[in-house]
Amino acid sequence: MQYFRLHAPHGGIRRGILKTPHGNIHTPFFMPIATRGAVRNISPDELRNLGAEIILSNTYHLIQRPGLAVLEKHGGLHRFMRWDGPLLTDSGGYQVFSLAKRRKITPDGVTFQSEIDGSSIKLTPESVIDAQLTIGSDIIMVLDECPPHPCSYEYAEQSLATTLRWAERSKKHFEKRMKQKRVSPTRRPLLFGIVQGGVYKKLRDQSVRALTALDFDGYAIGGLAVGEPRSIRNKVVSWNTALLPSDKPRYLMGVGKPEDIVDAVQRGVDMFDCVIPTREARHGRTYVWTKRKITSGNSWYSIVNVRNEKYKFDTKPLDAKCPCFTCKSYSKSYLRHLFSVQEVLGLRLTSDHNLAFYLTMMRELQRKKTPRSTEAP
Repeated sequence: MQYFRLHAPHGGIRRGILKTPHGNIHTPFFMPIATRGAVRNISPDELRNLGAEIILSNTYHLIQRPGLAVLEKHGGLHRFMRWDGPLLTDSGGYQVFSLAKRRKITPDGVTFQSEIDGSSIKLTPESVIDAQLTIGSDIIMVLDECPPHPCSYEYAEQSLATTLRWAERSKKHFEKRMKQKRVSPTRRPLLFGIVQGGVYKKLRDQSVRALTALDFDGYAIGGLAVGEPRSIRNKVVSWNTALLPSDKPRYLMGVGKPEDIVDAVQRGVDMFDCVIPTREARHGRTYVWTKRKITSGNSWYSIVNVRNEKYKFDTKPLDAKCPCFTCKSYSKSYLRHLFSVQEVLGLRLTSDHNLAFYLTMMRELQRKKTPRSTEAP
């Protein structure tokens, strides 16, 4: 079964369609973050109205709460949260980085001390696959180690060796489970490998070659958006996309700002996720178009902080041309008022707007030729 079809495979933006058990997704695309089974302050119905085609949840956090037994009782996360579209789940590999003080890595996997109750949580390549099958994920990520930045070549090399061993175990266990469950091609979830290797080209190249030899359904570029400069991130992405197969989807994990996404789209990346739209919204920071032509850099948008005093009497919407409910219905003055009285509606409205901005940006990129870059590739 052909699950990924490119309309523009030879250069330019990789416009295409990714088929999953819960529907098709148009590339390039952005995934709103539903870490624990909910996008902050936004309902599934609102996500559909915004045009979101896929969301992302986190295996590590779902294992803790509500727990796999609860999800199994409901028939998976889709039914539990009433989201009927595609779902990608991270494996918990990012928590290997973000919870470094609470975990121990061994050849078998990673053991965490829960930040909730102090209990022990062990993730192995096999258990993570099983957990994501219980969750009902459409796109499953293998367990990996996300090294910090900066790190030495020696550390990155050792970390990569662990990630590649886990990737092989993950693929073997996934295929075994598919045979056991006799999953039809149309219901089979996709399994993605994750490229690691720090900021070292030799290790990145080694990672891509090893993972493509295992023939995953898609490939994530991991280990970035962890503090490295934008120029280095762009360089690493270019290294990876130059070697990754053109007929498989490419996912840059955890990125990012609008200009970061444009940078990566120019370099052949198809999939993105980030907490920025909803996190910034909770602080009153909203993304507003300054011109409709997307270019490299950030001159095509601005950030409006609706908490500022200067918006107290501003009767205009955030963006008169924005199609979101917030811009059609409310003024900057009203949004500022909601934040000043700590009314939760303010968080909902700014989240609605920021997600609309990001999803509109992706639709604009799907329609356009590659924006001209002002940087060296």
